Amino acid sequence: MKVALIGNPNVGKSTLFNNLTNLHQHTGNWTGKTVDIAIGHYKDIELIDLPGTYSLIPHSEEECVTYDYVVNGKYDIAVVVCDALCLERNLNLVLQTLEVTDKVIMCVNLMDEAKKRSISIDTYKLSKLLGIPVIGMSASKNEGINDLIHTIHKFKTNPLTINYDNDVEEAIMCINKKTRFESIYSLMKDNNKEVNLIRNHLLEKGININEQIITKKNSITHSIAKQVVTNINYKHSIWDKILTNKITGIPIMITMLVSILYISIIGANYPSEWLFKLFDYLGPVLEKTLLSIHIPEFIVNPLIYGVYKVTTWVIAVMLPPMAIFFPLFTILEDLGVLPRIAFNLDGYFSKSNSCGKQALTMCMGVGCNAVGVTGTRIIDSPREKLIAILTNSFVPCNGRFPSLISVITMFFISRNIILKSLLNATILALIIVLGIFMTLLVSKILSKTILKGVPSLFILELPPYRKPQIIKVIVRSLFDRTLFVLGRSLIIAAPMGILIYLLTNININDTSLLIHISNFLNPVGKFIGLDGVIITGFIIGIAANEIVVPIIMMIYISNSYLIDITNLNTMKQILINNNWTIVTAICFLIFVLFHFPCSTTLLTIKKETGSIKWVLLSILIPLFIGIIMCSFVYHLSLLFY
Repeated sequence: MKVALIGNPNVGKSTLFNNLTNLHQHTGNWTGKTVDIAIGHYKDIELIDLPGTYSLIPHSEEECVTYDYVVNGKYDIAVVVCDALCLERNLNLVLQTLEVTDKVIMCVNLMDEAKKRSISIDTYKLSKLLGIPVIGMSASKNEGINDLIHTIHKFKTNPLTINYDNDVEEAIMCINKKTRFESIYSLMKDNNKEVNLIRNHLLEKGININEQIITKKNSITHSIAKQVVTNINYKHSIWDKILTNKITGIPIMITMLVSILYISIIGANYPSEWLFKLFDYLGPVLEKTLLSIHIPEFIVNPLIYGVYKVTTWVIAVMLPPMAIFFPLFTILEDLGVLPRIAFNLDGYFSKSNSCGKQALTMCMGVGCNAVGVTGTRIIDSPREKLIAILTNSFVPCNGRFPSLISVITMFFISRNIILKSLLNATILALIIVLGIFMTLLVSKILSKTILKGVPSLFILELPPYRKPQIIKVIVRSLFDRTLFVLGRSLIIAAPMGILIYLLTNININDTSLLIHISNFLNPVGKFIGLDGVIITGFIIGIAANEIVVPIIMMIYISNSYLIDITNLNTMKQILINNNWTIVTAICFLIFVLFHFPCSTTLLTIKKETGSIKWVLLSILIPLFIGIIMCSFVYHLSLLFY
């Protein structure tokens, strides 16, 4: 007798398999796949331990193996192993298996752990509702295994049938595959002419087949779990009701974002100041040292006033906020809050025809867009991954915060306001919300044009809340994220330092090349409410967003290298003397949010996509939006002034 073991990852399926088969097991692979499956024997039963999967709609090679075997494999019984601690989530796989075969046994494992957490499951009632045998089990303690063996040899089923709306049922009948689930799978995933006609016909009636099927199953699993699970530990449930509530979830998410930004802004001020003082002290020392060992001045000057100035500026401005932001972000991850944020945004991304996992990569982008692009590896669909990559820069990264904060403080916040930093963080959060809105809008447009398709199924596991391991969090965030991003930025910033030095020190008709370039770009800048100097700052600032404002200030005061103007009143006066107004400041903030990504992000996009085409699109899409929005604001202002 062949018995297939199916289950979500980490439900104790392999523990059950190992206890039954002991050493009578070996590995093989399913036809056409390289992923191994474990095969073992217990008396007259052959057990096949399939790779863990959350759904029979596969997103990875391991899940494909499980899907192929459940749908096409030759077995007598399918045993679906579930986790008693999160039964509702596991029931989805049970219902899908019942649409393939009626020979199903459900094992509710980890009953001992459930008891410790005051969770009680009525397996008798669960069996009646599903119409299949249900065995309560603690595989690690060998409890319930004999009941399972007895049931395998002798059991009857009258399984629950899922009935969808009439239009969906007709569509399933039209596909008419070998099993009901194959027809459903085809309707949700296939992209052939027949399926597209049916899917489009349903869409004309306002029916999204994926949404209908998923919603129906979710409704059934929720109803069943509600009837059979009692004495739940409400400590977690109450928090979820708050954090994932439609009314409270989003405001809490925004409050968390404001808090993290506020702490990052406040916390980064002093370390940045110390680093600037340290580098200002070391610069002349290094210059004297190089000259003392007879290195020519024409080599020393570009190294000190080009490479050294730019790279140390990037370190002083970029390192402190990232060193604060990334650990705080990782703590949210460890606490289990980040998946709840993704859950709150999942519906919006689904309506944009993209994947809910994009919410996670977007959150990563707040720290660094390059990290956000790398994070898109969690998205299985190539189409949805590209959408996430192309829109990731719409959310401002840490590198853009200094520019945003400086201009917000100078032009929109009175000096008399006590909670200046808090208001700064709030306005910054509103700018990020605008970026999120544009992410959703552009994702929708891309999914309807160059990246057409329907959103894939997204199963989001909400892990239990837990205390973060602070030391590990700090180490992981500093080495895996902060230093990784900083290292990549410095690789670009160093040669850009030499370029900036040459542009400011090579003169034509007593005017530097940098000023010639800014004068040439002035008509373009004026048309969108900026000027040539600002446009030049953004172009050269492609090396690192942190140096955009310093380059602008350097050109305005005709300096030959980057200088640190810490007094915002002095900086504001320089900007006003160069014809900055409130409208200029608004257009500047818009352009900071919507312009081409930095070179580190562009290199990451090239690495992730392998094509220069997507790199060019990632430049052109935000740039187009920025130009249109700035032009609109500027020309609208002309009507009132």
